[in-house]
Amino acid sequence: MGKAISGILTVEQEKELRQPISDYVGALQKQIDHLRRDGTDRVLAIQSELDSLKRDRTIPKEEKRNEMAAARSELEQAKAVEARHKSEVDTLIKQAVTYLNDHFDQDYYQAVKQSCVEEKKAAKLNYQQKVEQLEQEHRQTLTELSDRQERKDVNYVHKNRLFDAKLQWEKDTQQIKERRHAAYAYKYHLIDLLRLSRFTVSETYAQKVENYKYTFNRRDFFLRNGLYIAILIIFIALCIITPILKGSSLLTYNNVLNVLQQASPRLFLALGVAGLILLAGTDLSIGRMVGMGMTTATIIMHRGINTGGVFGHVFDLTGIPVAGRVILALLTCIILSTLFTTIAGFFTAKFKMHPFISTMANMLVIFGLVTYATKGVSFGAIESAIPSMVIPKINGFPTIILWALAAVIIVWFIWNKTTFGKNLYAVGGNPEAAAVSGISVFAVTVGAFILAGILYGFGAWLETLRMVGSGSAAYGQGWEMDAIAACVVGGVSFTGGIGKISGVVVGVFIFTALTYALTILGIDTNLQFVFSGIIILVAVTLDCLKYVQKT
Repeated sequence: MGKAISGILTVEQEKELRQPISDYVGALQKQIDHLRRDGTDRVLAIQSELDSLKRDRTIPKEEKRNEMAAARSELEQAKAVEARHKSEVDTLIKQAVTYLNDHFDQDYYQAVKQSCVEEKKAAKLNYQQKVEQLEQEHRQTLTELSDRQERKDVNYVHKNRLFDAKLQWEKDTQQIKERRHAAYAYKYHLIDLLRLSRFTVSETYAQKVENYKYTFNRRDFFLRNGLYIAILIIFIALCIITPILKGSSLLTYNNVLNVLQQASPRLFLALGVAGLILLAGTDLSIGRMVGMGMTTATIIMHRGINTGGVFGHVFDLTGIPVAGRVILALLTCIILSTLFTTIAGFFTAKFKMHPFISTMANMLVIFGLVTYATKGVSFGAIESAIPSMVIPKINGFPTIILWALAAVIIVWFIWNKTTFGKNLYAVGGNPEAAAVSGISVFAVTVGAFILAGILYGFGAWLETLRMVGSGSAAYGQGWEMDAIAACVVGGVSFTGGIGKISGVVVGVFIFTALTYALTILGIDTNLQFVFSGIIILVAVTLDCLKYVQKT
């Protein structure tokens, strides 16, 4: 056995090492199976039978009732047997698991692991020797040739041979990797049989770590995370540079809160457009909807007579209680935003119009209407008491962050736990296949636009509270680019059907934090656009590379 551990194990030697473990645990497993036969196994079988009976609509009600009553009676008997044998079964399982923990690693797995290390070294050495041999043969062949075309042909053949040698090395390496993984997984296969697929937290975590290492691919890792790593390096550099140039630290509690506070309204916008990007679409009207929403909310929540009019009419809504005006402003923002997104969604879904066109039309219409109606006037500030009512700071903590957190949770639930969310991914991935499977592409598309409108309205309302008003048609210009860029950086693919809420959150935070850091450093706003543009270009490039790799 000593020689086996220090060298490369054959298949037979590996089986010999594993046999005592298999025999010992197998003997205990037979005892457990015997004890479970009339107990746990019957319980599972009868429960499955009851589930089938409940779903079966071909059996008459009376007959089904009788069969279910008989099955429940058998189930109670089986549970009684299970309870009677439970203590003995648990003892046997504990004995088997203890044996595995004591012997599996030291008597078997470490030997296989060391063997795989040696096999890898041998495989690499064989590959290097093969390459050296091919190079020598190639040089020898070239010395015997003088014709240019013949030399070119020989070079081509040589490259193919080198490629084949590398392919064989990678194949051998993968087989070694699979052998080690199979050896590691054998322990959990035995525990799976013993405990009927129940694992402890530590066992579950250990398997996840092993599976990650087994499936890890360096190229895929950098395609998925390369941009985040680069941005992290940039942030670290900014954190080092800022104290040197400005004499103050960038990474402080207050700065983090400021970033989160600024990001909160923008997160609503990003969550809205993320659903449209998931459908391989976009929305160019976000910024103008923010301007429209802020103008509307400022008019409603302004104290006293407004400083400007709408189509020549000046409003004074102070007769409505403050809480009523806050709610009215929110509802109006949501209704207006949802109205326009529904129109864009209808044209997109009904006439197969690209969202770029339908939302660009929305952008022009909204900006034109709001500017014409208000003559481009800024409506001043909202009543000063309102922000402290809705988004107060508690011990310096801005509660606007909690609104954003609630939005993240709700949209995550919609995307991941509802039929609409599943249909959203299906339509985004392949609308034709989704339609064939019975999903209404029209309803899903319009639904995504409606959800986006609701989120835009909420975002504009929150931004009004954060900025204490100052609503105008020009406010929000360029915000659509920030929202779309945050989604792209967060991994929501323009190819459709790919994206996570967590990615959107990360994307918004990255862009807000980067803008905040560059502003503190005094970097010109125009140069900040350059940074954003480069990040977007890299993000989309990585996304395209992932897509090309899959196809």
